[in-house]
Amino acid sequence: MSMTSDARFWDRASRKYAMGAVADQAGYERTLDRTRALLGRGDRVLELGCGTGTSALLLADHVKTYLATDFSVRMIAIADEKHAAAPVANLVFKVATAEMLASEATRFDAVLGFNYLHLVRDLPGTLRSIHALLAADGLFISKTPCVGDMNPFIRFALLPGMRMIGKAPYAGVFRAEELSRHISAAGFDILATESHASTGNEARPFIVARKA
Repeated sequence: MSMTSDARFWDRASRKYAMGAVADQAGYERTLDRTRALLGRGDRVLELGCGTGTSALLLADHVKTYLATDFSVRMIAIADEKHAAAPVANLVFKVATAEMLASEATRFDAVLGFNYLHLVRDLPGTLRSIHALLAADGLFISKTPCVGDMNPFIRFALLPGMRMIGKAPYAGVFRAEELSRHISAAGFDILATESHASTGNEARPFIVARKA
């Protein structure tokens, strides 16, 4: 398995993914509201792993520029369709990864990654690329499933079994405390760690970190 095979998985799943409902709508709305409060009208924003663009379309008109990216060609194609139906002037969708963009000259005031970090194969390397993509004092805002804090059945049986038959993508297994250590080690100061779940603890921390 590789990043290429991961992209193919999401290409195949894109239409079904686009039709899926948000599992916790209230928690999602809280995440959007909190993110808007952290962003400024003059900010240049990058979203990584944007999927079919739902969050980008809801956040982009609150900032100066918004580049939403994903490594799945078909996810971005659906995002472009949605964007054409409801245009936002300062929003652009692009097939790209953090590693690809880090070699370019553009730097951002904020990088967003929602339901993203557990899907990358080289977490420390991706976090270093995100650090490089940010301007001085820029913010990295993420909300990430921490599979290591979930039911052991999910970690040890369900996910491996589904991956074996091609029904699940790669997913990194780490706890919230491990994720925080990785973020700090990549050169960030963590400003806040929050739970936005409307009921219980969904093991999906919302983390705000500043480039040190």
